[in-house]
Amino acid sequence: MNEDIRVAALRAAIRDVPDFPRPGIVFKDITPLLADPALLRSSIDVLCEGAMAHRPQRVVAIESRGFIFGSLVADRLGVGFAPVRKPGKLPHRSVRISYALEYGEDALEIHEDAVRAGERVLVVDDVLATGGTARATADLVRRVGGEVAAFAFVIELGFLGGREKLGAAEVVSVIRY
Repeated sequence: MNEDIRVAALRAAIRDVPDFPRPGIVFKDITPLLADPALLRSSIDVLCEGAMAHRPQRVVAIESRGFIFGSLVADRLGVGFAPVRKPGKLPHRSVRISYALEYGEDALEIHEDAVRAGERVLVVDDVLATGGTARATADLVRRVGGEVAAFAFVIELGFLGGREKLGAAEVVSVIRY
């Protein structure tokens, strides 16, 4: 099956939910895609095809939907997986970064030994929106000694400009709005 047909099938499975989580936002709901094993497999296929050229040695995924895709990509590529979580959720010594949101601030953490020095990392999440969370994750990866080889997302909301915040690393997106 060619990529255009695969991407069209994945796009068709994503449900728009108006006014969620607040009025004026149209949320892209991936749960129908996750519910269909063929579509889930296809999304992982496309993510991996885009990521393989970057030769990642580790996948770092962002809480929580990023864990679904990141762990499957890591398994398929035969590399290790490391989670990035909200503060206080990781049991071992961790490194924290705070970053600005549209209204306020948030923080993320990674285990200090999650990535080996110089290791090529693929950062995975379900959606690239404004880019703040992905950029903070990349900064965490660098703080613990890793090199961001690329970013991979199932959905990219291109109209929000998140790609521009991610620097020189390539961005792999399965579906772009």
